Amino acid sequence: MAETSQPTAPAPEYREHTAKSHDGILFALISLVLVLVGAGTALLPILGLPPLLIAVGIVVGLVGLGLAFGLTMVAPNEAQVVQLFGRYVGSVRTDGLRWVNPFTLRKGVSTRIRNHETSVMKVNDASGSPIEIAAVIVWQVEDTARASFEVDDFVEFVSIQTEAAVRHIAGYYPYDSYDTDTSRSLRGSADLITEELSREVGERVQAAGVKVVESRFTHLAYASEIAQAMLQRQQASALIAARQEIVEGAVGMVDRALTRLSAENVVELDEERKATMVSNLLVVLCSDRPASPVVNTGTLYQ
Repeated sequence: MAETSQPTAPAPEYREHTAKSHDGILFALISLVLVLVGAGTALLPILGLPPLLIAVGIVVGLVGLGLAFGLTMVAPNEAQVVQLFGRYVGSVRTDGLRWVNPFTLRKGVSTRIRNHETSVMKVNDASGSPIEIAAVIVWQVEDTARASFEVDDFVEFVSIQTEAAVRHIAGYYPYDSYDTDTSRSLRGSADLITEELSREVGERVQAAGVKVVESRFTHLAYASEIAQAMLQRQQASALIAARQEIVEGAVGMVDRALTRLSAENVVELDEERKATMVSNLLVVLCSDRPASPVVNTGTLYQ
């Protein structure tokens, strides 16, 4: 008869909750009083009182010292994760001197806002071109229980997941877009892509109880082996765009010139003369060099 395997119980998910704590100043005074009373009681037999008071004094002093072990200091923007015999019993976020169970183990976890800047990484963008990219992530611990017990080292965890997210985003988009103005690119749509980067990093580090505040690219460039070629491509694209705008403006100027000449009856031009005038005006307006005037002493047909 085959043995049926019993389903394993899922691992517990830790969520932060408030641990029981009390005013530490009050318990510090109580502890001090008990230690002083115990020490004084232990010295009373010198005055001829019963020796039993020595044991009583020792017990009272030990109780005072035991209470003192429950005192813990909580700094602003810091939490103390409290464990009792290995079990998580809560976190203390109230700053100042607090008192908890003396038998508990406490570990401080900073909840301050931190920065993590990745190193400059060489990756391939969506078009396959090698690029260099780096980013900075602003984050903070939101759930101290998950940061302490769900991962081994939440700082290293954030570092590794951030670099993985940056590599993924860099490979999903091209460095620059040359097709349409609406397509996203790392250089042209940096704000939108960094928002997407923040969401992806936030999803990756959520298991560690970490919240991503924002992210920004700190370095973005083509790799050195193709930087010169891509610079020439950018220059060519800029030149084509400038020429296109110049031609569109020149055509509009020629059209307005012909319209005004015809409307004001300045001169009557047949189709051949119009074509010659259009050709001359386009050459003058679209040329990248100053035009040299030529005086025609004959007719237009010579």
